[in-house]
Amino acid sequence: MEITAQAVKALREETGAGIMDCKNALKESEGDVKKAKAWLDARGLRKAEKVTGREAKQGLVESYIHNGRVGGIIELSCETDFVARTDDFKKLAKDIAQHLVGVGAEYISVEDVPAVVLEDKKNEFGDGIKKWYEETVLLNQPFIKDGKVTINDLITQAKAKLGENIVLRRFVRYELGK
Repeated sequence: MEITAQAVKALREETGAGIMDCKNALKESEGDVKKAKAWLDARGLRKAEKVTGREAKQGLVESYIHNGRVGGIIELSCETDFVARTDDFKKLAKDIAQHLVGVGAEYISVEDVPAVVLEDKKNEFGDGIKKWYEETVLLNQPFIKDGKVTINDLITQAKAKLGENIVLRRFVRYELGK
């Protein structure tokens, strides 16, 4: 089956993947766009896993203030200054800061929850602990702009796309009167 340039371009626009990745995905899926997207997703996760252990010392601090009443600041790190200056990285940082202001969180990851607090919450919620994680752990929260993906998923997608390790280092959220 011949893969047209228009099909490659359309898949690239939908997914943001590279031209050759889109072409290979369409070849592997015999032109089926849905299967090609799944192929790209699986490949992207593998790419993200490869970069996860690498040191991330560059990045940026991003803030978002909503109506002068609620604000948030995050530190998002990556491996190189070059990636930190890309529009994709800046958009990711802005999206996470906006999410933080909109939803709020107490911890970055489940690993950051103190053992005493975690034990109390497990006793309190039992099997419903996952819901508590979604409410209080930033990486586990469904993204406010697309509830199908979590903040961790956004970062994983960015790792795959940008080819670098990306780490959410810290955050702070301020709300007037609290």
